[in-house]
Amino acid sequence: MKNKVVAIGDRAEVLARTRNLKMARSQHAYVRGSTVKFYEWLAESEGKVPVGPSIWICGDCHLGNLGPLADTDGNVAIQIRDLDQTVIGNPAHDIIRLALSLAAAARGFDLPGGVTARMIEAIAAGYVAGLTDPAKAIDAQPEPVRKLLRLAGRRRWKHLAEERIEDVRPVIPLGSKYWPMDKDERRLLADMLASEALAQHWSAIIGSDKDTPFELLDAAYWMKGCSSLGRLRYAAIVRQGDDDLSLLDIKEATKAAAPRAPDAEMPRDNALRVVTGARALSPNLGERMAAGRLGNAAVVVRELMPQDLKTELDGLAAEEARAVAWSLAAVVGRAHGRQLDAHQRDEWAGALHQRSKSLDAPSWLWSSVVELVGIHESAYLEHCRRALLAA
Repeated sequence: MKNKVVAIGDRAEVLARTRNLKMARSQHAYVRGSTVKFYEWLAESEGKVPVGPSIWICGDCHLGNLGPLADTDGNVAIQIRDLDQTVIGNPAHDIIRLALSLAAAARGFDLPGGVTARMIEAIAAGYVAGLTDPAKAIDAQPEPVRKLLRLAGRRRWKHLAEERIEDVRPVIPLGSKYWPMDKDERRLLADMLASEALAQHWSAIIGSDKDTPFELLDAAYWMKGCSSLGRLRYAAIVRQGDDDLSLLDIKEATKAAAPRAPDAEMPRDNALRVVTGARALSPNLGERMAAGRLGNAAVVVRELMPQDLKTELDGLAAEEARAVAWSLAAVVGRAHGRQLDAHQRDEWAGALHQRSKSLDAPSWLWSSVVELVGIHESAYLEHCRRALLAA
C-alpha cells in the first residue's frame, strides 16, 4: 500500500485491515491495540486489584504512550503521551497496564524471563518513588532516559516536518499515510479552526493575548496509531497570525473503554474529558490541547511538537531495561501523585506494599501480569491466525 492514495469510500476497509496487520506484528503491538480485552479481564477480577483514590488515570498506560513531551515553551519532560482513554478511576489500573506492556515488550525483544520479573519489581518501586518523592525520582533517571531527553531537546521544527510531512514546506503529501478529504470534511475543519471560540480557547491555553483564528494551509486524513484506527483523524498545517507554522493532530474522541469510578464527575463531552484528563496527568501535553467539534463529532486538537518522542526498549541490556521500567513507572506515579495531598499519597503507597514471598513486588501486580500475559498471548496467536486467513 506504499504511496497509494486511499479513496474516501475505501477508508473503513483499509483502516480495519491495517489495524489487524499492525496488531499481528508482535505480542506487544497486540497488547497496545487490545485495550478492551484488558478491561474485560479487569471486570472479571474484582477483589484481586487494590482500589486506590479516585483520580484521573491514563486508562491506556502502555510503553508507547510514555515519552518526552515539550510544553509550549519547549521545556521537555517524560510524561504520558496519549490520553484517549483517560477517566477518573482506579490508579492501580495504570500500574497493571504498564507492567503488562513492558512484560510483552521484553518478550518481544528476547529479554530473559528473569529480566521481566525484575522489571515488575522495578515498576512497583518506581511508581511509589514517583508518587511520594517526585523530585528524587527525576534525579534518579537512568542514562537511556537522559539520552532520550537530550535527543528530544535538540529537535526543531525541521525534524518534525521532515518526519511527518517529508518537507518543511506547508504541504501534506498524499500517499499511504495521508489521504484526501472531501469538501465537507475540509469545510468543517476550516470552520472549526477559524472559529473565534477555538482561537480564544487556544490563546488562553498558551497564555497569549492574541485570539487570532488559525489559518488552514493544508490538511489531510491521517492514518495513524493502532487502537485509534477507525476514528476520524486529520493532520493540519496552520498559521496563527504572523506566527510560525504549526502541525496539528485532530482526533475524534469517543467513549472510553476504561471504567470510571462510580462517583466520578467528568465532562460528558468526550473531547473535554480527554483534555481535562491530560491537564491533570500530563501538563506539557494538556496545555497544548483543546476540545472542538467537527459536525457531530467531538475532536481533540493537539499541537505537535518536535520534542515529542516515544520510549523504546529495543536494544537495551537487562539492567538498562530494569532501570527504564523503574523510571517510566515513576512518571506514572508523579502523574497520579500531583492530584493527591501528602497524606493521600502516603496512604496509597502503603496500600501497594503487599510483597510476594519470592519477589520484591506486590503479589497482586505479579499475579495480574502473569495471568494477563497468558490471556493476551493466546489471543494474539488467534488474532494472527485470523489475519493470515484474511490476507
